[in-house]
Amino acid sequence: MNDLKKIICCCFIILYPWLIYAQKTKTADIILTDTSLLSGNSSNKVCIKNLTVTGTKKTKIYIVYREIHFKKGDSLLIADLQKELEQARFLVYNTTLFNEVVFELVVTDADNVNIEVRVTERWYLYPVPQFQLVDRNFNEWYKTYKASFNRVNYGLKFVHYNLSGRRDQLRVYLINGYSRNISFNYTAPYSNNALTEGFIVGAGYLQKRELPISVSYNDSLLFLPSDPVSKARADFIYKSWYLNAGYTVRRGFFKKHIFSASYTHVKLSDSVLLDPQYNHNYFKDPVNSKGIVDLIYKQQYTNVNNGSYPLKGKTAFFTLHKRGLGFTGGINMFMIEAGWNKYFDMGKKWYSSIQLNGSLKLPFDQAYINQRGFGYGDNYLRGLEYNVIDGVATALVKSTIKKKIIAFNVPFPFFPKLLTKIPFTLFAKTYADLGYAYTKKNYATRLNNRLLYSGGFGIDILTLYDINLRFEYSFNQLKENGLFLHNQSGF
Repeated sequence: MNDLKKIICCCFIILYPWLIYAQKTKTADIILTDTSLLSGNSSNKVCIKNLTVTGTKKTKIYIVYREIHFKKGDSLLIADLQKELEQARFLVYNTTLFNEVVFELVVTDADNVNIEVRVTERWYLYPVPQFQLVDRNFNEWYKTYKASFNRVNYGLKFVHYNLSGRRDQLRVYLINGYSRNISFNYTAPYSNNALTEGFIVGAGYLQKRELPISVSYNDSLLFLPSDPVSKARADFIYKSWYLNAGYTVRRGFFKKHIFSASYTHVKLSDSVLLDPQYNHNYFKDPVNSKGIVDLIYKQQYTNVNNGSYPLKGKTAFFTLHKRGLGFTGGINMFMIEAGWNKYFDMGKKWYSSIQLNGSLKLPFDQAYINQRGFGYGDNYLRGLEYNVIDGVATALVKSTIKKKIIAFNVPFPFFPKLLTKIPFTLFAKTYADLGYAYTKKNYATRLNNRLLYSGGFGIDILTLYDINLRFEYSFNQLKENGLFLHNQSGF
């Protein structure tokens, strides 16, 4: 109950100052004007006499037009007007270039309509200081390592999310601290005149003071050095550099193809191989350096109302990943991974979702660096955040039911040309997860090769730039429970 009180108190403390000044609002994203002029037969069509876009300053206007699946001169069924406008608005908003997107349809007569698209651009340039945890998530840093500031990185992140106005992104990281990271990445989704092809290039250099070498029986990562917190600034024992390039194809609106190749050179310190705790299956070769080639093909499907926090629609992906140039031994691996997510609007502000994910790595006898299963990134069971469950084959099912509790805007008068209000939306939710991770016996721990399940309830707070704060109180099959904090940002 103490943790339950904490979740309630945390939400209240965060929201109380804003609620004092909050203005409950319901901004209309789709506006239909003078619809009484339309003929009574909903099977008739109307012609789009004019289609205009206003509000773009940095963004090239044709980037907005590219995301709208109808154009000036097209005809739309009267019965489908609302649906067509909503679909176009979702596509424009999911470019992540705009804070607000409003479609207004004005009926001029029984046969013609004008459509105006009004957008409010986001702030695209972020030269901001960085404070990063080196651990997998906040809970592991806070509980396992007692919130040690020895295990943080600091530095500068420079990101421009719309460098030339064509939705191209430039990222530069200059990070120091427990690890070092110097890297850049440039993504241009629209590099041809037809706005259907793009490319990705990147490079970086990384140094780490510790190395995850295996997973304990209790499903916790084991590191070299074995007690990095108590040792003052250990030497860097892991060094790597990489180059990557990619080619993207998106000819329609919902499907995207990504072809990418990368080369990574990893070097471990000589002392690592001499340490008696070192996992000699790390590379599956008796070497302390390795060049790694990765070839990846990924197909994505996205048709949701909000790419960062979907409430209705569907997403899916399929990935083929070849690591190494051989077929067996060493770091050679062939992986197939797929996912399917469906989001339902059940009415009266109730929503639900089902998320499926599975992966298979061949052959089953893999080097340790290819063993990642659950516990990394977003691939985890809620309630098992502290656990790392490696495997060469995984399956995961997540189900969630949520209720929209309140939505309001807080006035923000400090930068009126950029931002006039900050939106907040609160959801209460309950959830249940199922998972399975298979591995060979030489890697087995207490949670491998068995059905995993967990569940819980919580609160999601969605705000500006699709920032999502999640407070979750979860239970798992080990009869453990606790409060878990997560955050996700749309920038």
